[in-house]
Amino acid sequence: MRGQNRGQLTMLAAVTVESFVPAEHPIRPIKAIADRCLANMDAELSAMYATVGRPSIPPERLLKGQMLIALFSLRGERQLCEQLGYNMMFRWFLDMEVTDEPFAPTVFSKNRDRLLEHDVAAVFFSEVVSFAGQRQLLSRDHFTVDGTLIEAWASHKSLRRHDGSDDDQPPPDDPGNPTVDFRGERRSNDTHVSKTDPDALLARKGNGKEARLSYAAFAPMENSNGLLLDLMVSRTDGYHERSAALEQLAKVARHARRRPTVAGDKGYDTRGFVQGCRAHGITPHVAQAVRRSGGSAIDRRTTRHAGYAVSQRVRKRVEEIFGWLKTVGGFRRTRYKGRARTQLAATLAGVAYNLVRLSRLVPSGA
Repeated sequence: MRGQNRGQLTMLAAVTVESFVPAEHPIRPIKAIADRCLANMDAELSAMYATVGRPSIPPERLLKGQMLIALFSLRGERQLCEQLGYNMMFRWFLDMEVTDEPFAPTVFSKNRDRLLEHDVAAVFFSEVVSFAGQRQLLSRDHFTVDGTLIEAWASHKSLRRHDGSDDDQPPPDDPGNPTVDFRGERRSNDTHVSKTDPDALLARKGNGKEARLSYAAFAPMENSNGLLLDLMVSRTDGYHERSAALEQLAKVARHARRRPTVAGDKGYDTRGFVQGCRAHGITPHVAQAVRRSGGSAIDRRTTRHAGYAVSQRVRKRVEEIFGWLKTVGGFRRTRYKGRARTQLAATLAGVAYNLVRLSRLVPSGA
C-alpha cells in the first residue's frame, strides 16, 4: 500500500533529545566520562563567576563545545553554533533541550580570557588523566616523548624587521592580502618578527624544507595504552622541547614503582637530555643518532636490553597522537593568535583525544 505524503507535519511530539542518539553510538561513553570529570571541577568552575548578576552560558557547555569541534572536525566555533540549530546529537552532548536557543559564536571569544585566567582547560585535562589512573590504565614506569610543529595563523607577509627599517614601505595594494616581494631577502628570527603573531617563529621540519611561522608542540605519552599525559605548546627555539620533556618526566618519575624508562626519536639523543634523564633516575631509551663526530649519547649498556627494543617499537604510537590531532582534531594549523590561546586549544584537543581512547578502554564510561 502506498503511503500518503502529508503536507502538514506534526506540530507536537513527545520526544527527548537523547532519543535521537543511537544507543551504541561512540559519543555516549565520551559524554559519560566528560560529564564525570566536569562534575569534579565544580569548585573551579564556580570560582570563575560572580554570585550575582545575569546567568551566563554554563562553562561546561563551552568546554564540551570545544570537544565537539575536535571530535567531528568542525572548522570552528561558528560552524558548531550553526549545527546546534539542527543537530540533535550536538544538543544532547551539550545538555541542551530542543527548545533552547543556540548560543552565538561570540560567546566563545568573550569567555576565552576567563578560561585562560583560571586555567580551566589544564584542570579538565588533569581530571581526564586522573580518571584513567584510577582505573589502572596508565603506565607508571614506561613513557615516550616527542614533539611536532604546529603552523601558526600568520604568513611570511606579516614579517617585519626588528629595527623598523621596512616601516616606510608604500601602502598595501590590498589590505587583506597585500603583495609583498621578499624574493632574495634573507629572513630569520634574529632579524624579523611577525606583526600578526609575534609569538610564532620561523621553523622547518627538516633540511631542504621551507621555513614557516610555527609553534612547537611537545607530547609525553604513557606506553601502556597510548594516553597523553600533557600537551605543551612553546616557541620553536630548538631547545625547549627537550627541557620541557625533562621537566615533565621529573614529575612522573616521583610516582614510578621502579626505575622508569623514556623512549624518544633521534632528536633526543643528546648529551644534555640523556644526562638529565639519568640525573632524575630515568633510563633513556632514545633512538641512536648516527653522527660523523661524537656518536650516540647512549651505548650498549642501554641498547642490549630487551626493554630497549620494546620501547623503540611502542614509541611510534605517539605519532598516531599527532596524526589524530592534525587530521581529525584540526590542529595542523592553529586557529588562534598568541601562545596562550594556542595552548588552550591544544589542551582541549588533547582532552578530546584522551576521551576517544578512554571510550574504547572503558566502553561503559563508568
